[in-house]
Formats: sequence, structure tokens, C-alpha cells
Amino acid sequence: MDVLSRPLIDRTLPLLTEGYAWLPNRMRDSSGPVVRTRILGRPALALRGPEAVRFFYDEQNVHRQRAIPEPVLGTLFGHEAVHTLDGTAHRTRKAMFLPLLAPERIAGLVEEVTAAWDDAVPAWGRRGAVVLFDEASTVLTRGVHRWAGISPADADTDADARSVARDMIAMVDGFATAGPRHLRARRARGRQEDRLGRLVRDVRAGDVTPPEDSVLALVCGHRDADGALLDEKTAAVELLNVVRPTAAVAWFVAFMAHALHRWPEHRARLSDGDSAFTAAFTHEVRRFYPFVPFLGGLAARDLMWRGEWVPAGGLVLLDVYGQNHDESLWGDPYAFRPQRFLDRPVERDELIPQGGGDPRTGHRCPGEGITIGVLEALAVRLARMEYTVPEQNLAIPLHRIPTRPHSGFLIADVR
Repeated sequence: MDVLSRPLIDRTLPLLTEGYAWLPNRMRDSSGPVVRTRILGRPALALRGPEAVRFFYDEQNVHRQRAIPEPVLGTLFGHEAVHTLDGTAHRTRKAMFLPLLAPERIAGLVEEVTAAWDDAVPAWGRRGAVVLFDEASTVLTRGVHRWAGISPADADTDADARSVARDMIAMVDGFATAGPRHLRARRARGRQEDRLGRLVRDVRAGDVTPPEDSVLALVCGHRDADGALLDEKTAAVELLNVVRPTAAVAWFVAFMAHALHRWPEHRARLSDGDSAFTAAFTHEVRRFYPFVPFLGGLAARDLMWRGEWVPAGGLVLLDVYGQNHDESLWGDPYAFRPQRFLDRPVERDELIPQGGGDPRTGHRCPGEGITIGVLEALAVRLARMEYTVPEQNLAIPLHRIPTRPHSGFLIADVR
């Protein structure tokens, strides 16, 4: 009997109930950084560690095409998105996003987001109390739309931005669950794909002229590996794959506020504009707080990892949350300590809150630099704000994916 013919207990139900702790719990019960398990009736091999990251992101080992379940495509990424491609098709599609990684482009987005933040804050004070998560998602949605060249018609007014932001958040909030959250996510994606599909059609018809070199112009003019323009639906999907993740930075904004509330001693260095500490604080928020639980792919061929075999087409899982809390990498990983990123450089395949590997050539999120830039700017603004934190439920439940402070982080008396 070979190793994968031994009976494995299906762990789908524990995954649904344990959430982020599911793979770390399995890893704790194993003898090393690898676990054989079964989910959704399929055998799977789960890995952790920098060497595992390099193994996972090597296209000779693991493919992402057909690895993403339809419920995730139908809510979070979209069908025919860049995340579903491999090889030349993936590299050609991803080339469309690479100009967005340039420092000046990231700086432009940060400028739009911070301008939207500065415009919004006075109104928060007049309203008495606001939910930071909701307000941050609206600010981020308005800023990224302006930067992407989609404004002003679609998300420039407060009402429009709030409506679009709710859909952006719903798509992320409902990808890993069943029931009402998932249905809201599907409806939100349908509305936003229709909205942006119409915009793409108007651009190509000459009825709308996007700013030169804007995200909208890049997507509308992109040609895939076969030389053809993206169809309207796929173009809308890829536009969403720029604006949706930026709106999702609201999760980390709420986490930053949570961290400043629990460890207020960090506020002074952020307020002083200490850039090195601000970068370290941002990295620690992304490491410490849960966002992505794990990533999955399919074995491109029969593989052997640390003495465990997985056949071609078998599931391979990368334990993202577990790696970001691995004691062998971080030492005291459940302590919030930004200083750790002042004491050591950030290694690419160690800190993987948005995946690992090379964002220019592999499947690591190309928007990671955007996330970091926006968070660094907003961390300073948040630290300089004066506000009170009313009594509320600030628990962060690990069984919920994606999780956040239960209350969304309510603030009052904003000045």
C-alpha cells in the first residue's frame, strides 16, 4: 500500500469550524513542517517554511490553474482572472499589472488615498461615532477609483463610494463561507462586473477617454498571449483585481487601530514620522493579524516533499497563517513586536501575508507594495488622530475567514 492509498480522514468540517487555526493545529500534531490530510474528499499535502514557499511557487512543481475552487472565483477573484493562469499566459497577463509596481505609481495611489482620508476625517468628528472599518473601506475605494482613472462618475460622491465599497468588501468577506455572506459576495461581484464591463465598452467605443497610462487604459488596451484584447467581462474582472484588493486594505487599517489600542506605546514613534519604525509597524501588523489562512495549488507532476509523496493533480497547501506565526522563524510569534523588523531585514519567503515568491514573475500578489505604501501612510495619520474608543467587542474570532475586530473598531470624538 503506497503512502497516499492509506485512508485519510476528511478534514473539511474542522476547516470550517477552526478557520485560521486549522492547518497550524494539524502541523502541531505532525512531526515536522508537513501534513498529509484530506479536504473536500481529496488528498492534500500541506507545507510551511521558506523552502516550502520556494517549492510551492515553482511552476515546475505546483500549478494554480484549476486549483482555485469555483466559489472563490465566483466571489473573490473572478472567472478567467490572472490568478487562474500559469506559464506564458500568466506572465503575459501579469505584465499588464507590472507598471503599477513602479514607486511613482504607488506614490500616486498613496496620494489619492491620503487625500480622501484627509477629506473624510472632519466629517467623522461631526458624526459623533463611526466604524473605522467601514469608513476606511470608503476612503480606499474613492482613492483607488480616482487613481485608476475610473472617477468621477462611478465612485466620487460619498453615496457612490459607500455603495461600491460595500460591494468590494462583500466580495472579500464572503469568499470562504457558505450562506448569506457568500450570496452577498456573488451579487456584489455581478453588480461590479456589469458596471466595469459597461465602462470598458464605453472606452473602446470612444465614448469615454481614460487618463493616459491609467489602470483603466492599461486594462482596456491589454492583449493576452494570443494577441487578442480581453473580452469585456475579463477586463472588468481584472479592473476589480486592482480596486477590490485596495479596498480590502480596510482589514489592515482596522487591525492597525486595534494594535494601537492594545499597545499605545507605539503611537508616539508613528506620530513623529519615524519612517523605519512605521515600516516595521506595518510589517508586524501584516504578520501578526490574520488575513490569508492558506493558499492552494495542484501538483504539476508526481512530487516528493520531505519524504511525502503527492501525485500529479493532488492538492498542495501553503500554510500562510501558520508560517507567519512560526516560532522557529519569529521567536515569540504571538507577541506584537514591531522591533523585530528593525532588528532584521524582511526576507521575501519568510513574511508571506500576501503570498510568497517573486511578485513580478510568480503568483505573489502584485499589489503587496501598494498595500504596504498605503498602510504606512495611514498608520501615521491614525496615530496622529485624537479619538476615544467606546466600549465594544474587539475580539478577533479565528474561526471566521476573513476575520476582523468584531465591532469593526468603533471610534468616537474624532479630532
